[in-house]
Amino acid sequence: MLTHHRKPVCLSLISTDLPIWSVVETAATLYQKDTDRFHLLLTAPPLISCEVESVVSPEDTLPQNKSKAYAPNSPRILWLEISPYRVIMTMQGNAQVSYRHFWERGVYGISRYWLPTESLQPNNPIRLRNFTSSLILNGHPLPEHLRLEYELWAEKVQLGCYILNLEIKH
Repeated sequence: MLTHHRKPVCLSLISTDLPIWSVVETAATLYQKDTDRFHLLLTAPPLISCEVESVVSPEDTLPQNKSKAYAPNSPRILWLEISPYRVIMTMQGNAQVSYRHFWERGVYGISRYWLPTESLQPNNPIRLRNFTSSLILNGHPLPEHLRLEYELWAEKVQLGCYILNLEIKH
């Protein structure tokens, strides 16, 4: 069974112990794979990149550093595979940071991040672990609300506690 619906969504990520907060409100395509399995596909807003260049002006004897912010022209695709038992979220596109998270309640999942190609190690992902303390999916027959609570870990160092919240408006 593969049906799809275009829906407005609100996706937020907040940290409960760090000053991290991000909200994306956009339209997404919801694909129903099975009774309790869904894929949600959306285009995320671009990350603003910053280039620092050295500029020498005639008035100055020392170069000045000026930064130029720019937004890449290709979109970033965010793809969520959702079920009541696990969630996989993949972000890819436009040669910026890409990532893939695997969350399952009570399990240490893997979070992988790929840095832009101009980085020192373009093909080697940064691997972190996440522990999912809560995964709640509400709505029937289509999902309406997803809430994930998890901890992010690098070896034995906790990198914060996070809440991922997804609202799908029907």
